[in-house]
Amino acid sequence: MTAGLDVPDLAPRVEDTYKARDVESALDIYFYRPIGFGLARLFARLRFTPSMVSLLGALTGVLAGHLYFYRDLKLNILGMALHILTNALDNADGQLARLTNRGSLSGAIMDGFADYVVFLSIYIHLSLRYVAEGGSTAVWLLALAAAASHAVQSMTIDHYRNAYLQFVAGKKTADANSSEAVRAAYDKTSWREFWKKLGLRNYLNYTRQQELLAPALLQLRRAMAPGAPSNFAGDYRSRCLPLVKYCNGLATNPRMLLLFAVLFLGHPVWYFGIEITVLNLLLLYVLYRHGGAFRELLARVDCRGSC
Repeated sequence: MTAGLDVPDLAPRVEDTYKARDVESALDIYFYRPIGFGLARLFARLRFTPSMVSLLGALTGVLAGHLYFYRDLKLNILGMALHILTNALDNADGQLARLTNRGSLSGAIMDGFADYVVFLSIYIHLSLRYVAEGGSTAVWLLALAAAASHAVQSMTIDHYRNAYLQFVAGKKTADANSSEAVRAAYDKTSWREFWKKLGLRNYLNYTRQQELLAPALLQLRRAMAPGAPSNFAGDYRSRCLPLVKYCNGLATNPRMLLLFAVLFLGHPVWYFGIEITVLNLLLLYVLYRHGGAFRELLARVDCRGSC
């Protein structure tokens, strides 16, 4: 037992709450993970669940998004500070789940919902700000395209990160579920548990979309059912570790830095344009490189015992 904390000593070091060091960015390792670890231990003492932390992060992020509406740099900076706190809480909910062994499908759904609500607030308030400043209402179409791009980018890198954790680190995270597994959970849940049922329905759609975006990865996972060939983890790591940095380029931290930059420049709507162009080009590159790596790995699995 950790002194002064009524929580099991499951993670005496911050490193023990990483998903895996390979997939952590430098900003996460040296800033967000240490802060999240402290928050996770505090929330464990306060008997918070990971879902409660996710909800707190969502509320903080919605307020941050509102502060981006104003053409006042001081309020925008306050919003940035709250946005950083939101990201720290987003780290803390997962670290709390790993610290207390309370990871669950429901928690993963709540975490995803919280992320969605935060960026929805940001996109809405940036659009409202642009219109309030005399800009065209066509900005809503730009915002919609940017939001759709963001959703596809995020689900793709989450899918690839979870595959890396599974095949290299040997970890099965709460949000790394096949559509078949989510479908089974959905079928077992009664509509009397309306919100849980609805969350599972949305998450089922999410996992199906992930599998459609990465068909070679789905084939690889199915081919691995009988067991992995020798040194498969090493082969997977050698092919996919160089691609982690590109996935991290589509993650939350770079988005936040980009958003902060355009806010300081006084042109936050530029964020939408960069999302649609630069980040989508990076997404296409990530899909192309991973698709090639998965096909090479699949060929190795298919010829196991005869190659």
